[in-house]
Amino acid sequence: MPKSCLRLGFAIWVAGAALALSQPISGWTKGELAVLKDLWIGTLGPVRPDPSNAFADDPRAVAIGHKLFFDTRFSANGKVSCAACHKPELGFQDGLPLAKGIGTANRRTMIIVGAAYGPWFFWDGRKDSQWAQALAPMENPVEHGANRGLYAGLMARHYARDYAEIFGPMPDISDRRRFPASAGPVLDPAARSAWERMAAKDRDIISRIFANMGKAIAAYGRKIAPGPARFDRFVKALLAGDERGAAAALTPDETAGLKIFIGKGECTRCHNGPLLTDHDFHNTGVPAGRGLPPDYGRLAGVKAALADEFNCLSPYSDAERQDCGELLYAKKNGDALLQAFKTPTLRNAAERAPYMHAGQFASLTAVLVHYNLAPPAPAGRSELKPLSLSAKELGQLEAFIRTLSGPLNTSPEFLKNPHAEPDAAREKPRPSPLGARPAGL
Repeated sequence: MPKSCLRLGFAIWVAGAALALSQPISGWTKGELAVLKDLWIGTLGPVRPDPSNAFADDPRAVAIGHKLFFDTRFSANGKVSCAACHKPELGFQDGLPLAKGIGTANRRTMIIVGAAYGPWFFWDGRKDSQWAQALAPMENPVEHGANRGLYAGLMARHYARDYAEIFGPMPDISDRRRFPASAGPVLDPAARSAWERMAAKDRDIISRIFANMGKAIAAYGRKIAPGPARFDRFVKALLAGDERGAAAALTPDETAGLKIFIGKGECTRCHNGPLLTDHDFHNTGVPAGRGLPPDYGRLAGVKAALADEFNCLSPYSDAERQDCGELLYAKKNGDALLQAFKTPTLRNAAERAPYMHAGQFASLTAVLVHYNLAPPAPAGRSELKPLSLSAKELGQLEAFIRTLSGPLNTSPEFLKNPHAEPDAAREKPRPSPLGARPAGL
């Protein structure tokens, strides 16, 4: 065939493809296709940089962070690791209404899949980096339940070589007169008293080792992201003009549910972008957790983030002041923050019951009924308005949400044997007073 004919044929194909995308496809308008493309995982770019963590994308930090994530020695009883609540086999959550470590927390385990794409962490956003978030459970009395002095000692005994390769030589903290085996700004009176007796420069040495622990764990956490689901195959086919492929990806009810999701259900007001979250905080009238103390949500969370000793502006951060815009310009007051909680990703939501910040709803059906009815908030002002969806429409909407489940897209070498025993000898468990029961996760 002459080259001129080939060029003509290619030009006709390109023009036809462009025309197909400019016209409605299977009842989808150009505007709707644009929304679907925004939700498609194909638009999820690389994870955002973290200027506060100079080691965030260092493969050596990923490797040590992976070890630390599954190491139960980093707890008061030698039984709790990060993976105790963030179980890989359950999509890095635990399936419980309230997280359980040394004791029971006041909140549900927050999903960490794709978390590195957002600027705030925990349900209330009280941490502004993934590494600062990784540190909080370590000293929480109902989660890991110990203190940074104990953890620094573990790092020196079992991870000194790994630590030195990434962060520089491990400081000598063997002098127990300067560096007590158990010390930290925690609720345990003995550990707190030991911490307060330490010289400021020695407290800084321990806190820096502790911060670097968090930075390594965060480097591993950045690798945990969602993979393509059936919904993504549907959108990819639509964008390619492959109506047959789209029809094979979703059932008619699932497609109808998608129409509701981006239309009269108004779900994309909060669940937008390829992770189906706006990474923001909303009061959606969720009832208070039964038997739990008042939870003020973002109103308390933003104040905690501003005061956090490990925030973006802290001496332990690797960021410059101009890199900390989220913290500097965060909304600090207002009724809208009261009982506002972070929008979780809807990817793999069908496998993540129960739902909401304290596991208030046992099923997706219960969540959708709540959003449909839009009851008043127990405190603050709910952003919801009644949707007046029929039972059939609610069923279709739930059917669509189930198409958002897919495999996790993470480096397989770090998950081959997540439950393997660490090679060093286990530490002797240490008792930990539970004290008060803080918000936890």
